[in-house]
Amino acid sequence: MRAFFISISFYFLLCQSGIGQENFIDLTGTWRFALDSADRGVHEQWYNKKLSQEVELPGSLNEQNIGHDISLTTPWTGSIYDSSYYFHPRLEKYRQPGNLKIPFWLTPLKHYVGPAWYQQEVQLDKSMLNNKLILHLEQPHTETTVWINGKNVGSRNSMVVAHNFDVTPYLRAGKNSISIRVDNRIKEINVGPDSHSLTDHTQGNWNGIIGKIGILQLHPIHFDDIQIYPDIHGRQATIRLNTTVPRAQQLEVRYSAESFNSKQQHRVAPVSKSLTFTSASDTVALTMDMGEDMLLWDEFEPNLYKVTFQLYQKDKLLDEREVTFGMREFKAVGRDFYINGRKTFLRGTCDNAVFPLTGYPPTDEKSWLRIFAKIKEYGLNHVRYHSWCPPEAAFQAADKIGIYLQPEGPSWANHGSSLGNGEPIDQYIYAETNRMAKHFGNYASFCMMAYGNEPRGNQVPYLTAFVNYWKAKDTRRLYTGASVGGSWPVIPNNEFMVRAGARGLDWNRQPESVSDFRDKIAQFEVPFVAHEMGQYCVFPNFDEIKKYTGAYRAKNMELFEEDLRDHHMGDQGKAFLYASGKLQALAYKSEIERALKTPGYSGFQLLSLNDYSGQGTALVGLLDAFWEEKGYITASEFKRFCDTTVLLIRAPKFTFTNDETLRVDVEMAHYGKEVMSSVAVKWRLLNKDRQPYAHGILKGQDIQIGNNNAVGTIEIILDGLKDAQEMKLELLLEGTNISNDWDFYVYPKSLPKLSEEVYYANEINDSVKRVLESGGKVFLNLSGKIKKGAEIVQHYLPVFWNTSWFKMRPPHTLGFILDRSHLAFSSFPTQNYSTIQWWEVVHKAQVMHLEDFPADFRPLMQPIDTWFMNRRLAQIFEAKVGNGKLVVSSADLSDDSKKIVSRQLYHSLINYMSSSSFEPKEVIDFKLVEDLVTKPSKLTFDTYTKSSPDELKPNINEFLQK
Repeated sequence: MRAFFISISFYFLLCQSGIGQENFIDLTGTWRFALDSADRGVHEQWYNKKLSQEVELPGSLNEQNIGHDISLTTPWTGSIYDSSYYFHPRLEKYRQPGNLKIPFWLTPLKHYVGPAWYQQEVQLDKSMLNNKLILHLEQPHTETTVWINGKNVGSRNSMVVAHNFDVTPYLRAGKNSISIRVDNRIKEINVGPDSHSLTDHTQGNWNGIIGKIGILQLHPIHFDDIQIYPDIHGRQATIRLNTTVPRAQQLEVRYSAESFNSKQQHRVAPVSKSLTFTSASDTVALTMDMGEDMLLWDEFEPNLYKVTFQLYQKDKLLDEREVTFGMREFKAVGRDFYINGRKTFLRGTCDNAVFPLTGYPPTDEKSWLRIFAKIKEYGLNHVRYHSWCPPEAAFQAADKIGIYLQPEGPSWANHGSSLGNGEPIDQYIYAETNRMAKHFGNYASFCMMAYGNEPRGNQVPYLTAFVNYWKAKDTRRLYTGASVGGSWPVIPNNEFMVRAGARGLDWNRQPESVSDFRDKIAQFEVPFVAHEMGQYCVFPNFDEIKKYTGAYRAKNMELFEEDLRDHHMGDQGKAFLYASGKLQALAYKSEIERALKTPGYSGFQLLSLNDYSGQGTALVGLLDAFWEEKGYITASEFKRFCDTTVLLIRAPKFTFTNDETLRVDVEMAHYGKEVMSSVAVKWRLLNKDRQPYAHGILKGQDIQIGNNNAVGTIEIILDGLKDAQEMKLELLLEGTNISNDWDFYVYPKSLPKLSEEVYYANEINDSVKRVLESGGKVFLNLSGKIKKGAEIVQHYLPVFWNTSWFKMRPPHTLGFILDRSHLAFSSFPTQNYSTIQWWEVVHKAQVMHLEDFPADFRPLMQPIDTWFMNRRLAQIFEAKVGNGKLVVSSADLSDDSKKIVSRQLYHSLINYMSSSSFEPKEVIDFKLVEDLVTKPSKLTFDTYTKSSPDELKPNINEFLQK
């Protein structure tokens, strides 16, 4: 424990002080190294030998193509719950040497878990030995042991801050040998193999050292630790300062502050204090008066201060440090978050440590500024770091751009680990979070903290004590025990909740926008933040594969692309991506708007804005793994429903008949800098030609900071519409570019009588065969009768997370594609993808598995299967059969339907079939149609395993604490 505190203060000194070349010996470059697979290096004293191979530091072994070849027996760090890859005959070709393609996550160039040795020599002048000398390794992964000139200096184990070693007693004038043993195995301290700090699901369990590497020279008398605590109400900052002194003596501390990263300039009057220091353990409390012109930090104006501290012994300058901080107060009041006394709403994403070019997080500020700029471009103001803590550069960038951060201890203590059972992980969590608070505590963006993600074990007493510890220790941020799903126990003293349970879309019934989550959060009296909201999947973007030019290859996506080709759909990948993306965007819009309308709701954390490369390949992002757009939604489109100020509606449904009145209540969620006075909202309902059918203005409302700001009600009589229409309701906040829109669908109440030319049947019988043999036309409704495809469950919502990780838990599809210009849909308004009116047709409707149909057969309406199976599916198809012509539907369509959308679609199809344009291109044997209702699928899913993530939820017996 003593070594832990020494490591903290040394790291703080380096990274908070702007170290220059004159007192930092840079050791980046070529190092000698050796792998120690058999773990013999310590016994054989490799620290006294000259290693023969070379490696570049900073860097990892993996990115330099060093390690073991990937094989079926690679000892991955991470859980695998769908083992069908290892056994299914269909996937055998991807298990062969030379064509090994793993579907669970990205494939590294090489893989190595174990000790590796890094060796360097450094030349020191005799004068340097008068200083305190610290070997600084910004981010090794994960455990390091250091030898200097053959003598053991010690070991460090941290995944959140630098490893620092006092090497003063071991160095000598002239040449010195440095040997560093880095071990990335999970040993006594088990944070959990799926923790994003080290799992192969995300950044990977790499071996190496990244960031700044070198020897820091300090005066024997120097600053150790400087922590600044802002008090915006008292307009001052309290400084707690520790100084290393060899003996008790009087020293002078001078400090002054100046604003930066701000439109206004503000200087704080310099202060000089003469202080008596007796030992390094003494804490000196100082104050800094910020004055009437004090600048505050928040997401809108991320004003920062740079404080320069100087340590003098009489007139001799011994040490100088620069510390940056922001004057801000982030707190919880009731069920709301407040920043500097103003209510705020957290619109967040999880950063899941996906770095496909390097396999490790960047340590430069520029890279993080790019990521945060993209996050803010999408209207977000918050990031949660799922079971890991980013490097210091992330905090520096977040401070400058204005983002509220929730870093976590590097642990998902589940899946082989647990909390509160007396294991080393219990103390390690305290050690790591202390390191985080010590090193990153001054950053204004560091607003929240949790132990980590979804633990198991004796967690309630452990996390209750954890939260109490931090609430008493450091009030600069808010604390929650863990970020958890909805079935985890509630930690009673949490200052805010990050949990599931109040998220998702209730699209088991007709979609509407009236309901919200208020009943789901009624039990909580502190701010509620939705845990891992969204998780709606899209089909893979195979154009992305070429981007993987670094430490990883997208072999998972290569497998999915090849498998799609094997199922005769290789030319449809882009269409599947676009259509599934449009459905995903609609789902995210609907869920985020539902959250923004919920009274007492305080925020959400998407999982995530960018794709997650692991856990079976979870393509849940609106952006790819490189934080780049996929082509189906832009940042400006996303910000219409996810931003500081959002226009919202409560509509009972989105489909109407023309004898009804469309009535919606309009409201606003507003979390801007100030109240908006006397706003006016313009509205218009556009018809199918995108011309206004009706328009108006809602005037005179004052919009307070918060949500549930009522604006007014729109009522539109729809009897002026004679045919089926896809309509768009647009809202615009007058005098701004703030707008939002929703699609509505209006159908004629009465439809003309259909031609009797088409024979309707809801089963295959002799009458159907006779009509076809005589050259007739048949509409075959096979709803509820499909066997070939019966195992494929279709909801309107797309796949959740992915079907591999959740062992083919429904739903299995990702929307559908069709050709809207096809005459079959001439009187049914639609896009080429799943728009909201299709819910009535497709939700829980069967699909047909066309595994035996001709290779080039394309249905009229084609559901998109999960990319793990790539089955060719149909909802509606047409074909020539014998002398006749046929349309087959697995959706329940008829003229007698009480469902207005289904009835309209049926009419459109029958009108097409009754016309001379009904000339299907495809010719099939009727036996293929019969097989759909008589034979099961030949290609089916089998996991070959019993366990699943669902079974890894905490055992209820563990919640019954003594």
